[in-house]
Amino acid sequence: MTSQIKTVLLLALLSGIIIVLGGLLGGRTGVIIAFGLALVMNVGSYWYSDKIVLSMYHARELAPEEAPYLHRIVEELAANAGIPKPRVCVVPEEAPNAFATGRDPQHAVVAVTEGIMRLLPPEELRGVVAHEVGHIVNRDILIQTVAGVLASAIVTLANIFQFTAIFGGNRDGEGGGNPIGALVLALLAPIAASLIQMAISRSREYLADDTGAALCGQPLALAGALTKLGAASGRIPMREGNPSTEQMFIVAPLFGNGSMANLFSTHPPLEERIQRLRNMAARR
Repeated sequence: MTSQIKTVLLLALLSGIIIVLGGLLGGRTGVIIAFGLALVMNVGSYWYSDKIVLSMYHARELAPEEAPYLHRIVEELAANAGIPKPRVCVVPEEAPNAFATGRDPQHAVVAVTEGIMRLLPPEELRGVVAHEVGHIVNRDILIQTVAGVLASAIVTLANIFQFTAIFGGNRDGEGGGNPIGALVLALLAPIAASLIQMAISRSREYLADDTGAALCGQPLALAGALTKLGAASGRIPMREGNPSTEQMFIVAPLFGNGSMANLFSTHPPLEERIQRLRNMAARR
């Protein structure tokens, strides 16, 4: 519940930045333009998210006879969650990782890399799949898309505000203000939006851990999987990847560790996730 509340508050903060920028711009026109552009950029990718991401990572659908255990646990966990069984795909990558995609539970996909299937024992692979089913149950693709629309609108508004500041305000003579202040705002607002997006993603990872642990009934299995995935991610980089998809994976596949990396990471520190799961197991 804490992660859900945090997500709502962060989305509200994104909305607040839009309201402030719109007010400084001097009217509703800029806000409408920004939202229109943001919707065009993001809604299409949301609707076709599964096809785009699966194609990007050269994933192929696995037949039940190719991976009977994987199909069995996906079916079991989906039944536990009360959703249709997602499609099951494999990514030809040695780097051990997994992600879920699809615009809703009826069009969901769970994808695992070849590396994770070789690395993890059955109970830990089950914990990873439970985490991904948790993302599907929690509608995280939709939430990330809403956050993306709001953040894109902020970037567009900031650019409009920068333009009007440089060239003397809008047609109504409002909103020009201090050009230096406008330039600073135009720079800081998109950075703030990106940081809020990352915070939303981290909050959803915590929630997927909680949901996944409840679905599989083994928090320690998921904790063990995260420990192995964290160790392997530093040794085995993904051959292909796009920063825009980083938040989809169970562990960050592209960026390193460290305090600055954590600030700009789409994932919470693995140590914190593992400790939370261990605490959950201790309370059982």
